Amino acid sequence: MQITDIRIRKVSSEGKLKAYVTVTFDNCFVVHNVKVIEGKTGVFIAMPSRKTKTGDYKDVAHPINSDFRSELQQRILSAYETMGDDTETTDVEPDD
Repeated sequence: MQITDIRIRKVSSEGKLKAYVTVTFDNCFVVHNVKVIEGKTGVFIAMPSRKTKTGDYKDVAHPINSDFRSELQQRILSAYETMGDDTETTDVEPDD
């Protein structure tokens, strides 16, 4: 599966949430609302989630192995870091 498009929308408010990301796979499947979060040791991604009846949060979509999760995070954070002061950006270079 290839990441074929990454669209990033920066969040202007103060706080840990830095951006929302939309990722397209193989030009035929899209995942919205991946978040870029500022943590204690740097930025990381959080997959889209929903609140359960018990008050916990459960991912709606997520990678099922650590290799792909690392690749996805690297591609998103690389695009995020290179966008500078832009509020929106698109990364359309397919992965190898």
